[in-house]
Amino acid sequence: MSQAHQDDDFPLSEVPATARKGLFSTSIMLFGFTFFTATMFAGGRIGMAFDFTTLLWAAVIGNLLLGLYAAALGLIACRSGLNSVLMGRICFGEVGSKLSDVILGFTQIGWYAWGTATIALVLVKILELPESLTVPLMVLFGLGFCITAFVGYKGLDLLSRFAVPAMLALLLCSLWIATRDVGGLDALMAIEPSESMSLSMAITMVFGTFVSGATQATNWTRFARSGRVAVFASLIGFFIGNGLMIIAGAYGAIVYQQPDVVEVLVLQGLSMAAVVMLFLNLWTTQDNTIYNFAAAGCNLLRTGRRRLVTIGGAAIGTLLAIGGMSDLLVPFLIVLGSIIPPIGGVIMADYFYAHRGRYPLLANAQLPAFNWVGLAAYFVGAVCAYLSPWVAPIVGILVAALAYVGLFELQRALLGRNVALAQTRP
Repeated sequence: MSQAHQDDDFPLSEVPATARKGLFSTSIMLFGFTFFTATMFAGGRIGMAFDFTTLLWAAVIGNLLLGLYAAALGLIACRSGLNSVLMGRICFGEVGSKLSDVILGFTQIGWYAWGTATIALVLVKILELPESLTVPLMVLFGLGFCITAFVGYKGLDLLSRFAVPAMLALLLCSLWIATRDVGGLDALMAIEPSESMSLSMAITMVFGTFVSGATQATNWTRFARSGRVAVFASLIGFFIGNGLMIIAGAYGAIVYQQPDVVEVLVLQGLSMAAVVMLFLNLWTTQDNTIYNFAAAGCNLLRTGRRRLVTIGGAAIGTLLAIGGMSDLLVPFLIVLGSIIPPIGGVIMADYFYAHRGRYPLLANAQLPAFNWVGLAAYFVGAVCAYLSPWVAPIVGILVAALAYVGLFELQRALLGRNVALAQTRP
């Protein structure tokens, strides 16, 4: 038995048919992943800037685009059995793929550090604990959150089956209290926004907040039993799940003029519920996040020891949390919106255009050290996304995909010309 198959989660190879999952398992996994406090914070900021009708349009458009992006990558992952970092070996080359490993792994460690720091800081504040407990709590949660990821897909699945219904119930209760406190839906619709933001910026925030997660959701959609399961699970997780997080965060911000969802729950008299909500909310995302890091780390190091990489990533994330990662969320999101989406654009163009919808088995593939077409297309997409005044993540995806197609055809034309010249020589 090869090292790649010593782990039930197949960190270095395709997921076989015997390990595939149905719609419920895949959907609830992605649902738990997208139930993320940072998304609710983003929704809160949007809620302060729009009336409820415009807010709904921003949420629907942004999350539909996000869901379609995740669904396209999910379809590729299901058909190939590969996740994004393994696809990167085909798109960017054996050595070139280390670029995407580092980028995707770094972003997940950043999110893990933010979540670890956030729960420690909020617990100290809500429970009025001594500030000296902040760092020990970061260590406790930093190592504790990775337990289900250490187990693997089965651990993540089990937690999601329990946590998602509990969070949904608490969320609906909070929305009902908010509606009662504001005086009904008519009163809600009459509230004027207290801040300003363009619709384009709102859609960028909705799409960009979790686009890095959508790019790496292939870690679970590759387990889907069919392409239909992968597509529907992606839409359920990212269009519905992420949409609920945006709307719930915005709803509380409109009613209480408070973008912080934890503060909203405290204002509603749900202090202990806020603690439970935060804990479950972060745990179901933190374990998925560190699992994503492990997938990237295994590919980077070419090791099948996923559990060891998981623990190492949790330790790094904990150190970053202690170092103050929670203060860097906004600039971190801006960077993510530029550097992550072009990876997905290259993957889609490479799979559907260059390989005509069929990847070779990794074990049999003759891959170059560097796929310069994929690498160049990625950099063009990332630069355009960073400089774009419009919806940066979408610009990055589209430009990277189009650049890949153009460069692929240019490369093919040059190769054909060289072959023709070689044949004409005496």
